[in-house]
Amino acid sequence: MKPGQLFSELDHQKIVTAIADAEKHTSGEIRVYVSHRKVRDVHRAAVHQFLKLGMNKTRDRNAVLIFVAPESRTFAILGDEAVHAKCGQAFWDQVASGMRELFRQSKFVDGIVHGINTAGESLARHFPAHGADRNELPDSVIEK
Repeated sequence: MKPGQLFSELDHQKIVTAIADAEKHTSGEIRVYVSHRKVRDVHRAAVHQFLKLGMNKTRDRNAVLIFVAPESRTFAILGDEAVHAKCGQAFWDQVASGMRELFRQSKFVDGIVHGINTAGESLARHFPAHGADRNELPDSVIEK
């Protein structure tokens, strides 16, 4: 593993595969960002990265970011405006609860994959894939 990297290459591949599988059924986009810095306000840090990654520029405003800050032992899940309008806060709380339980068991990759799968199912329901759909954002895991 490279310095500053939480996940092995095999873990990265498992996460990327989950993203690609979820995105096969939706026009939505999912990204995973792991911050190796202490984060005081995880929501603010996630919003910053969401905008920096251009996730607010997808055609249908249906991107989801899973932001994990292991040093601070916290995470956030953000959906762009169209996703949040369709899913609502209760959905995000449910996704976070499932992830939190797996994180407590030290199953970090499984927690992230759970978040991806659950968000992907909702995206597929509200934003199904269509013929003109293309992958607007990379599926790779970002660790910084």
